[in-house]
Amino acid sequence: MSAPPGESLLSVRHLAVTFPLPSGEEARVVDGISFDVAPGEIVALVGESGCGKSVTALALLDLVPPPGRILSGEVLFEGRDLLSAPEREKERARGGGIGLVFQEPGAALDPVRTIGSELVDVLRRHRGLSRREARGAALEWLRRVSLPDPARRFDDLPHRMSGGMRQRAMVALALAGGPRLLVADEPTTALDVTIQAQILDLLRDLRRDLGLAIVLITHDLGVVAETADRALVMYAGEIVESARVSDLFARPSHPYTRGLLASRPGEDGRLRAMPGSVPEPGRRPVGCAFEPRCPEAFGRCRAARPTLRPVPDTAVEAACFLHDEGGAA
Repeated sequence: MSAPPGESLLSVRHLAVTFPLPSGEEARVVDGISFDVAPGEIVALVGESGCGKSVTALALLDLVPPPGRILSGEVLFEGRDLLSAPEREKERARGGGIGLVFQEPGAALDPVRTIGSELVDVLRRHRGLSRREARGAALEWLRRVSLPDPARRFDDLPHRMSGGMRQRAMVALALAGGPRLLVADEPTTALDVTIQAQILDLLRDLRRDLGLAIVLITHDLGVVAETADRALVMYAGEIVESARVSDLFARPSHPYTRGLLASRPGEDGRLRAMPGSVPEPGRRPVGCAFEPRCPEAFGRCRAARPTLRPVPDTAVEAACFLHDEGGAA
């Protein structure tokens, strides 16, 4: 499901990312995905660990770590393909057009630099401010993300801050350059429930106040329900369902999505785990990647690979033969 033509801030087309295997072959960890993000929209990429969500986030800014590589596709940001752009243009986009909140801020922040000095550098590079102006703007950003006692924290090293403080500082760094799109990779992982809620509130406030579009990477369906407008469900490097969040929870169309929803804690507090696991890179089944775990699979699922297409009588897209004419019959 895409934004209307001409209204997309970000358009990803047929993006594929590979990593080499010990055998010498290459495994596609992101396998030809396409999606759009409209200005001011929050789109969640959701799925289990190993589905390709974080690699997708890095690929949007051409930051896939070697020996991985982007095999094919386009990442059109405001109409320009970032993957084919000169390196200087990519550097301007990183932080200036698209901000990135990494999954683990403790690892992403420079351990020997203060939060304030990193912010000043971002502001001078992307906003052209003097050092004095940048210091004032940096303090304002720390206030804006509700970091406690920003004047004191300005000169702190990351290890002197709590996990929630580091995450807020990471958000400030991602936004200080004035991006129109924020890519947030598991921004609430390893935080306690109260801090998680505060970070999600912060993202919603930034969307409202700045008109910011957000690509939210998460495995947590509760985060999706509270925060996102649309959800893209990923499995084995593919998007298997695309839907507005209200439709996803009311009427999930792909068996994998139904499995994810059923795996949430029930009223008795017990987890109902989905049997099986995501196939390892290079060991993808010939047909539907979810077929070995699917309770609704039939013969065609083992022989052919479904593609994302509209589900009849809905505004949802799913990669599942159950929705073809005749279904399992």
